[in-house]
Amino acid sequence: MPVLTVDGVGQFSVPQGKRLVLALIEDAGQDQLHACGGNSKCTTCRVEFVAGEPTRMTQAEQDCLRAREVKGARLSCQIACDHDMTVRVISRFAGSGRVDSGKPCAESIQPEPVWIERTSS
Repeated sequence: MPVLTVDGVGQFSVPQGKRLVLALIEDAGQDQLHACGGNSKCTTCRVEFVAGEPTRMTQAEQDCLRAREVKGARLSCQIACDHDMTVRVISRFAGSGRVDSGKPCAESIQPEPVWIERTSS
């Protein structure tokens, strides 16, 4: 099982392939935002990688990050926990002014992932 380290929080063993957004919420107990329900449409589930950043991303993630001009962050809804990684949660419900953290997320990455090699932002 991969180990997810949340900077300043701790280490958590998570099931192989679990969506990072769900691992942060369910396993690490974080109040990670995910307004669009994990569909790569809003960028509220942003995280920063400290270590173990995946070398690939979904086309949907790349398109969303570029359209919103987000640099230095990744979308936790588009990442599978398939190796050890260390992240910093930067988009939290607390202090966001939102009424909730977001719509429920499916167990699998949505939309159906088209994997590409990550390019520099």
